[in-house]
Amino acid sequence: MSEIHRVQAGPRPSAPPERVWYAAYGSNTHTARLRSYLTGGPAPGGSRTYLGCRDPRMPLRSVALELPGSVYFATESLVWTGGRAFYDPDAPGRVRARAHLVTTGQFSDIAAQEMYAPPGRDLDLAPALTTGRARLGPGRYETLVCPGEMDGFPVLTFTAPWAMTEVEWNPPSAAYLRHLTAGLLEADTWDLPSIAAYLAGLPGAAGQWTAEQVRLLAQRP
Repeated sequence: MSEIHRVQAGPRPSAPPERVWYAAYGSNTHTARLRSYLTGGPAPGGSRTYLGCRDPRMPLRSVALELPGSVYFATESLVWTGGRAFYDPDAPGRVRARAHLVTTGQFSDIAAQEMYAPPGRDLDLAPALTTGRARLGPGRYETLVCPGEMDGFPVLTFTAPWAMTEVEWNPPSAAYLRHLTAGLLEADTWDLPSIAAYLAGLPGAAGQWTAEQVRLLAQRP
C-alpha cells in the first residue's frame, strides 16, 4: 500500500513555482479522466469533450493525499447529472484526494477547463499562494485554495466560493461515483470498503447512497 501524504505549512513562494501539486478530490482522481484534461478529447463516462492542455504530458508523480476539510456534492452537473464534488477547507473532517505534480501552466489549463474557459493563459496564482485562497470569479470552480505545501511544492486545488452549509446538497450520479471510486483505488492506499464508506458518508451522498451500493458500482464492468 502506498503512503498517505499530508500538506504542511511552509514558506509562501515569492514567485510562481515551475510545478505545483494539483489536489484532485473529484473525478480527476481517476487517471483516465485526468488524461482527457491534459491531452484533449472526450472523457470516459461523461458527455463533454475537452480541449486539453498546452503541455499534454501526464503528471510527473501522483500520490495519495489527505486534506483538512470536507468534500460535499451540490448543484447539477451537465456532464454527469447529479451533484458535483466541491471542497470546503473550513469544514470539519478529512478529504481523500490524489495530488498530481504538474507544471503551473498545466494547472492553469486544467482549472480553465473546469471553469468552462479556453485553456492557454497562465492564471495569476500569486494571491492564492500568498494568502491560501483567491476568488478568480463567481463560478463553481473559480476559487483557488492553497492549503499548504508538500515536498517543496505548493498544493493547489479549486472549488466554489461558498461554504458547504450555504448551498443545497445534491446526490451524485452512479457514473460520477464510479469514477471517484476508481480514482481513489488507483492511489493504492485505501481499500474498496473504506472508499465506499467514505464516499457514501459525504454530505449530499449520505442518506442517498449506501456504502454497499457504492462498492457494487465499482465492481460493475
